[in-house]
Amino acid sequence: MRILLIGPPGAGKGTQAVRLAAYLSIQHISTGDLFREHIDRGTDLGQNAHTHIHAGLLVPDEVTIGVIKERLARPDTERGFLLDGFPRNLAQAQALDGILADSESRLDAVLDLEIPEVQVVRRIAGRRLCRQHREHIFHVDYSAPEVAGVCDFCGGELYQREDDREATVRKRLEVYRTETAPVVDHYQALVTTISAHGQVQEVLDRALDAIGQGQADAAGTSS
Repeated sequence: MRILLIGPPGAGKGTQAVRLAAYLSIQHISTGDLFREHIDRGTDLGQNAHTHIHAGLLVPDEVTIGVIKERLARPDTERGFLLDGFPRNLAQAQALDGILADSESRLDAVLDLEIPEVQVVRRIAGRRLCRQHREHIFHVDYSAPEVAGVCDFCGGELYQREDDREATVRKRLEVYRTETAPVVDHYQALVTTISAHGQVQEVLDRALDAIGQGQADAAGTSS
């Protein structure tokens, strides 16, 4: 099965992509992971991506398309894959169509995670990270620390990333509306819109229902 997972920042794409791919035993393909892999390998694509990322710029479409094309050509994608973070715009979607056509394959489903913008802002702007251990993540509303501004695990200072500030989140949402939302229209015949509101397991079950795979056993998707 070949799936595209799409949705605005804060919709929980990363979390759902990992769980859904694991449940279906297909490859989870994230552009962020691919960039890091190519940078670590020192490939030309990686060096190009690193130059733009280091400068705080978006990676050009041709570089992003290049890393996706290389990844989809690997044998482990023959069983299927789930794309997370690509395509981000119409040009990338059209390039993906060409890549799949060249390999005589196609997408089976496009899952569009839907969430109100006010909830996106609340989810992202409320996040706080520990300065000492960035994997220690809290939320002022959903998982607040016992002492405000202090990590429960190590006592480190909690802070809000610049990318998580409300003004920045609203700018990211505007970019999504203008650049990424048209991808949903491009794949209209394959799209199923899924509410991203609720617990992780609830959203996963909706995604599985949408692709005709029934509901996941929570115990079986927790690893």
